Amino acid sequence: MRIASLLASSTEIVAALGLTDDLVAVSHCCDWPPQVTDLPALTSALFEAQTAREIDEAVREKLQGQDAIYALDAQALADLKPDLVISQALCDVCAVSGAEVSTVLGNLDPQPTLVNLEPYSLGDILETITMIGEAAGVSERAADLRARLQARIDAVAARTQALPGPRPRTVLLDWTNPPFIGGHWMHELLTLAGAEDAGNTADRPSWTTSWKEIHAINPERLVIAPCGFPTARTLDDIAGDAETVTALRQLEAQGCQIAVFDGNRLFSRSSPGIVNSLEALAHWLWPDHHPAPDIASEMGPFHPLSALKT
Repeated sequence: MRIASLLASSTEIVAALGLTDDLVAVSHCCDWPPQVTDLPALTSALFEAQTAREIDEAVREKLQGQDAIYALDAQALADLKPDLVISQALCDVCAVSGAEVSTVLGNLDPQPTLVNLEPYSLGDILETITMIGEAAGVSERAADLRARLQARIDAVAARTQALPGPRPRTVLLDWTNPPFIGGHWMHELLTLAGAEDAGNTADRPSWTTSWKEIHAINPERLVIAPCGFPTARTLDDIAGDAETVTALRQLEAQGCQIAVFDGNRLFSRSSPGIVNSLEALAHWLWPDHHPAPDIASEMGPFHPLSALKT
């Protein structure tokens, strides 16, 4: 089977199902497993920006003008003649829109099978594994992978249920400038890991907030995991933004413990790695009760804010 994956998360699912060799193309964001970076990239970003603030401004400008944020190389997609194309319908800010992919595929003959993913919860993420497995003809592998991931989730939940004392009031940010409180499956990750979701994110997408509002919440813990940013990039980005540094130092002065996580590999991708995210978060919150996960990450799963160079 010839598979084109237009999402980093679906590429990780395809790989976890043992189908890496079936991939013929990926998106420009796909970086795991490492060998997929040698495949043709069918998408590209239609803006040039480096910092969190610049990226936010560029995306908002395009959305306001109803302009595309990402480009899809329709001709390259047609030339590759995939049997299966995996796209998404959840977030036009995160990847090429599902509507555009559907339009392009509608002009192909023969038309490949299209799987559009739209996960909103941990259960939805596990269901995408089933969907891809069925479309790729490896349903049994998908069922086995899903069962193994569910067992790990259940193990974290069982340890959390036995935790002593109150849960730390925690906010999780998936962007820093401006700050965004992470939604979708973040509420489940926080509560399963042993935190009180101080941001009240249940059944909500991510949303823009302000440092003033975060200070008013007065969290005991703050998780920083900007979507698509590895740990080192996040630390550098924060260090170059005096307002964010000041806000974080004020939170520390209020007694808040802060950690920067690898937002590129953890939390934002609706892939099997979401269970790594859960285990890493649980270990940070309760290191004496949740074991440290074995995660292939640029700087480890998380760094305390003390790693910030200002």
